[in-house]
Amino acid sequence: MANEIELKLELTSQAVEALDAAGFWPGDAVVADQRSIYFDTPDRVIAEAGMSLRIRRTGRKRVQTIKAEGDSAGGLFVRSEWERSVKSDVPVIGDDTPLLGVLGDEVNAIDRAFEVRVERKRWNVDVDNVRIEMVLDRGVVAIEERNSPISEIELELLSGSSAALFAYARRIDAVAPVRLGVQTKSERGYRLAGPVRSPIKAEPIDLPGDVTAADAFRRIVRNCLRHYRLNEALLLTGRDAGALHQARVALRRLRSAITLFRPVVSDLRYAALREELRWLTSELGEARNLDVLLERSVGNELHDRISVAREAAYDRIDAVLASSRVRALLLDLVEWTATGDWLQAADRAAHRDRPARVFAAEALRRLRRRMKRRGRHLARADDETRHALRKDAKKLRYGAEFFADLFRSSRERRRHRKFITALEDLQDELGALNDLATAPQVLKTLDLAEEPGAAALLAGGGRKPLITAAAEAHDDMIDAKRFWRG
Repeated sequence: MANEIELKLELTSQAVEALDAAGFWPGDAVVADQRSIYFDTPDRVIAEAGMSLRIRRTGRKRVQTIKAEGDSAGGLFVRSEWERSVKSDVPVIGDDTPLLGVLGDEVNAIDRAFEVRVERKRWNVDVDNVRIEMVLDRGVVAIEERNSPISEIELELLSGSSAALFAYARRIDAVAPVRLGVQTKSERGYRLAGPVRSPIKAEPIDLPGDVTAADAFRRIVRNCLRHYRLNEALLLTGRDAGALHQARVALRRLRSAITLFRPVVSDLRYAALREELRWLTSELGEARNLDVLLERSVGNELHDRISVAREAAYDRIDAVLASSRVRALLLDLVEWTATGDWLQAADRAAHRDRPARVFAAEALRRLRRRMKRRGRHLARADDETRHALRKDAKKLRYGAEFFADLFRSSRERRRHRKFITALEDLQDELGALNDLATAPQVLKTLDLAEEPGAAALLAGGGRKPLITAAAEAHDDMIDAKRFWRG
């Protein structure tokens, strides 16, 4: 079994051509054509276990690889794998890997799931007293008549400082744009084989019971970055309102995590990264507000004009997402999470090494206490106070979701489900109130506030019932038993 750490970057065919034209590649590459067949059961037992099984043929050589994807997200992959030579395209499942136990009685149900065909170019790069292996893969993942292109670079540190991976990635991006890669080739294949998934919601976070606060933070950030990148990829190819919403959710989750873990990670880069995330979230906000208003305006005479404004807002999103600023932010976040000063700072050691479960309980208790105080007179509060409570509710929910895996007893899981449900109900009511409060501002910005049809959009006949419902939902959330208390 071997462990590997690599940085994955996605790029377009045009970017590869730009790198070719610039003479970027460090000399002649070792070139190989690879054909990889991925296997699973009809009900995807292997994928559900977070593993993959493939047989890769390079020339006349076949190698079977079983991978436990484990903690892979946010571009930086740390994974375990088991390899063996095989004589044919038929898997050999022995008891020397966890896969036999995963499959159980279904070991004989394994069949081909999809195929990946790539041309692989490999270089060893010696730069700044470090050695990096760089691999360029170009090809397709295919199943039956469907296929999807693959174009990605993987950088693996062979010797020297891990910071060199990120410095070299920036050298590549300075020549041609590259984006953080968060999908393995097996994930690409499973996505192609399965139903279209849009938008993509946050995935559960694996937090072992003995995990430290520092390691929990790194896992959470990688999860948030993956959540964002999967939806950003959808936005780069289409104007999907659901993908935009989930991209903003991912950014808010990430901002909440960084705030939540401030005692652990606050260092010289902390404030700047928080500010950049706030900027990006804000840049996506106008289009999201217009998506909400457009949905409300169906059948209204202002619908077409709101639709035009919405397209213009998405034009601006296209420009933002194409900017080097966004690409640099994501790379900076991965680097900071992996190699930031906070990992070595002596004054953070006690916080870093605390059991994550202890850290989580204190953080969740603090957030709940603030929500209880802020929502005490919710029925009489103004829009600004309700909006602040809504943001607090999001932070508490994200925190509760981040730390769910640390509280595994049947009673804790039961309480967690009820607590999340209560928070969801409160968020729904506060969200509806926020939409009513936001609509006049959006219409005013568009110079539509005085137009015929605006009054119908601003009527908000259900405002008082929503306020009453929000106050009741807040009380129900406060009454919900705290799952972190055991």
